[in-house]
Amino acid sequence: MAEKAAAINSIRTVGNWINGKQVGSSSERYGDVFDSATGELCARVVMSIESDVDAAVAVAQEAFKSWSMTPVLRRARTMFKLKELIERDRAEIAALIAQEHGKVLHDADGSIQRGIEVVEFACGIPHLIKGEFSDQVGTGVDTYSMRQPLGVCVGITPFNFPAMVPMWMFPMAIACGNTFVLKPSEKDPGCSLKWAELMQEAGVPDGVFNVVQGDQVAVNALLTDERVAAVSFVGSTPVAEHVYATASAHGKRVQALGGAKNHLVVMPDADMEKAADALVGAGYGSAGERCMAISAIVAVGDSAEPLLEKLLPKIAALKIGPGSDNNNDMGPLITAEHRDKVRAYIDIGEKEGASLLVDGRKHDICASPGYFVGPTLFDHASKEMRVYQEEIFGPVLTMVRVDTFEEAVALVNEHEYGNGTSIFTRDGDAAREFANNIQVGMVGVNVPIPAPLRIPVGHLDVTVFNRV
Repeated sequence: MAEKAAAINSIRTVGNWINGKQVGSSSERYGDVFDSATGELCARVVMSIESDVDAAVAVAQEAFKSWSMTPVLRRARTMFKLKELIERDRAEIAALIAQEHGKVLHDADGSIQRGIEVVEFACGIPHLIKGEFSDQVGTGVDTYSMRQPLGVCVGITPFNFPAMVPMWMFPMAIACGNTFVLKPSEKDPGCSLKWAELMQEAGVPDGVFNVVQGDQVAVNALLTDERVAAVSFVGSTPVAEHVYATASAHGKRVQALGGAKNHLVVMPDADMEKAADALVGAGYGSAGERCMAISAIVAVGDSAEPLLEKLLPKIAALKIGPGSDNNNDMGPLITAEHRDKVRAYIDIGEKEGASLLVDGRKHDICASPGYFVGPTLFDHASKEMRVYQEEIFGPVLTMVRVDTFEEAVALVNEHEYGNGTSIFTRDGDAAREFANNIQVGMVGVNVPIPAPLRIPVGHLDVTVFNRV
């Protein structure tokens, strides 16, 4: 018992960051953070209560008074410094992501790079927020417009990208003169305090950037606080709907990104080698835990068999193991609960009658103590099956076969989810018609994940909710 108590006491505690320092909480609730490759406890995170949120928002509101009046060039300099500091510490950050989330180091580093690109964009804020002027719009009347900061902004971010998704939010918000409260996922909260430390080192004044750890208690307190001006969210669709409905009902600007089921359409004339490479990377990278993962294959005409001929050996060659080993291609899932959820979906696909060509439940790595599921591939699925309809958020690809291009377009458009979609073809007319007729936020041609920097994302149905 004494040894167990000593081990618990040696585990790091992840607290809140308020007004320039890490602070505790009066909450008696803590969450466990696990090393996803071993199943071992690596940290405990405080589950904040309403008073913690109140304290964070209060200091952010006070800091806004001076930060919003800080010259834009000085705000931009903090972004230049932040970029330098992230690049200095990126190996440390990647190792933290690999431990808490499970991403392989090269994948974790790639996600940091995508975040850095947003910081680089924020460095240009003096030009980006210029106003407009029109003289003599009426007799003796001139008009001008100004871009002014909103106030306290909130970011509620998911477990799958603990580095990149927060960096979608806080660099731009802060560069524009707002202050910020980050509520990261309680499953891998370590990066949030690293951002706070680096922001402070970059010269951002205390109170401008704050972190509140926790679960729905902290989220609801943020959504209903009248001092919060705007909320950004990335996560599942049910929670996105809740965030949108609650925050907008309390008068806030809201952008909430929910779930996805992204299709890759393979035409008979496609380069099957390239299509198979794209599917392996986009379907099984990050263990399928990303909103831009390809999870549905639409094989048109007679493309399925030549595609499988290329795809199956590539799946078999994937190296699965701890994210800390950079030789691996895929790491574990985030938690034991999520692993069990993904395995349950594989059970469902079998019961529904889809052909299970590759069974990730039987991969050798599943005998290890970590939260592993091997790459999985279903064929001959129908559009009514749950493994096709629902977001699994794991290393599971589901193939549906259709006869014609028109059927493929209709299938993608009918699905309620979709951040992006792709088509692999050598036919320029088919590519153009696909891009013009598909009703999905981002469309790629012969690329697996069409998610370049600084473009809008989303679907017309239940992936994106906005109130601006």
